[in-house]
Amino acid sequence: MDARLLDILVCPLCKGPLVYNKNAQELICYGDKLAFPVRDDIPIMWADQARALTAEEIEAR
Repeated sequence: MDARLLDILVCPLCKGPLVYNKNAQELICYGDKLAFPVRDDIPIMWADQARALTAEEIEAR
C-alpha cells in the first residue's frame, strides 16, 4: 500500500487516524474499533465491509 495514500486516509466514520496492518491487509481505526479490508491495494472504506476488532486486538495495541 502506498505510504502517501496512508498519510491522507482517515476513518470514514469518525475521521480519526488509521493504522495499516500489513499482515492482515486491513486499515484499523482504534477509535471506532473497526478494521477496514484492503483488497488488491485498494482500501474498502465502507462501514458495512468493516469488521469489529476483538478485545485482544484492542489490548495488543
